[in-house]
Amino acid sequence: MKIMIVGGGRIGRHLAQRFSRQKHEVVLIEPDRRLCLELADSLPVAIVCGDGTEIPTLESAGIRDAGCLIAVTGTDQVNLVAAQLAKRRYGVKKVIARVNDPRNMETFRALGVDIPVSSTDTIARMIEQEVDLSQMHLLATLNKGRAAISTLTLSNDSVLRGKTLSEIELPQGTLIISIVRDGKLMIPNGLTVLQAGDEVAAVSEGGSTKALVKILTQVEK
Repeated sequence: MKIMIVGGGRIGRHLAQRFSRQKHEVVLIEPDRRLCLELADSLPVAIVCGDGTEIPTLESAGIRDAGCLIAVTGTDQVNLVAAQLAKRRYGVKKVIARVNDPRNMETFRALGVDIPVSSTDTIARMIEQEVDLSQMHLLATLNKGRAAISTLTLSNDSVLRGKTLSEIELPQGTLIISIVRDGKLMIPNGLTVLQAGDEVAAVSEGGSTKALVKILTQVEK
């Protein structure tokens, strides 16, 4: 997968190294020319010197072929603009943005960022697991990013409709903690019957998120 990273600071450098080792095609965008030269000498990835919020820079970096864009600068406004351009103008499937100020978390979600996060490890893990970000929405991270609380809405043709939680074999390391149905919050138990349209909140740790998404998104054939 082609991964574009906006921001060549500590987090951007770490992610570039990590995904390069995993054989992803990585392009890192950084406006500071001196830092670009340093990054080019130390990283085995493509470095584009420019502003990640400007269309010419994104175009020259190959945004049209990107499968994922991660904006991790130290400025929330820059991260949000880069993420919005990637999502709305270019239709990049996975768009992740670092939120420096926790008060901006809801704003990022409202403006279309798939996953606004503050943890570097969580960013990396979400990409590595290839989670369907259009369906699963991250609410919070726990234990320094080792676990996450996410929500997902069951589709009208979900195979889980009419099943009780005790009938569903959830992956190890996951737990359904709440259900919102018709605007009302429910704390479920083993006898709770799932319905289409239920907004399910679950906690998952380690590499269990991908398996959880697979179960919750199964549909009738």
